[in-house]
This record gives sequence, structure tokens and C-alpha cells, in this order.
Amino acid sequence: MATTTAAQRRAQAKVEYDAFLAGCPSRKLLDRISDKWVTLVLSALGSGPGCVGEPRPMRYSELSRLLAGVSQKMLTQTLRSLERDGLVTRSATATVPVTVSYELTDLGLSLHEMVRGLKAWAQTHMDDVLANRESFDAASV
Repeated sequence: MATTTAAQRRAQAKVEYDAFLAGCPSRKLLDRISDKWVTLVLSALGSGPGCVGEPRPMRYSELSRLLAGVSQKMLTQTLRSLERDGLVTRSATATVPVTVSYELTDLGLSLHEMVRGLKAWAQTHMDDVLANRESFDAASV
């Protein structure tokens, strides 16, 4: 039996990623990036306030104001998980108080393109979905 290096095992595992398989680690990644707060943070950082324009760094307080309804705990957890996954970078500047900003990495920018399309689709088709729900619920009674 031939021995394999750690790099060879990682390369083989990468070839075998299949989200349809229960043990595939990409399932956890899909779960994380499909979270509404992740989607909204990526959209905000990729488009700035009003979700138009170019990607730019944003301060925590700016993100908090933009994302209506997000708790401080949830925003903090979301930003930390995005930083851990390499989608966001956190920069702290020594001021009083410390200035912290978040920015998409190249990896985060590549995901932002897909998330932006998903967000646009949801906003465009919300009336259709609501009408379908109403029809379905009326037929189910």
C-alpha cells in the first residue's frame, strides 16, 4: 500500500467534493453562505450604502445601521465567520476609540457577484412568490 502525503490527501479530497454527499464539507460552507445575514453583509460590503456602487471598506457601525434588524451579537458572529473563511478582512486603526473596518477579499468579491444576483432575484420576484403563497394557502384550506 502506497503512502500519501497530506498535500496529496487534500488534493484528492478536493477532487471528491460533492455537496450531494452527506459528509462533504462543502455542505457546511453552503449552510454558512446561505444565511440571510451573510448574504446581506456580502451585499453591503460589495456595493456600499444603498447597495449601489463599488466595493469599499465599511465600519462596523455603518454596517449595523445599514442592516436593519441585525443584533450586535449576530453581526459580530457573522463578520467573524466571514473573516475566518477568508471572505472578509478586518482592519483596526489605532485611534481613540479604535476604528475597525471590514472589506471583502478577492474570495469574498467572487462570492459577492453571485449573492448580488440572488438578492436582486428575491427583490424582483417577491410579488410573484407572495401571490403563489397566497394561492397555495387558499387551495390548502
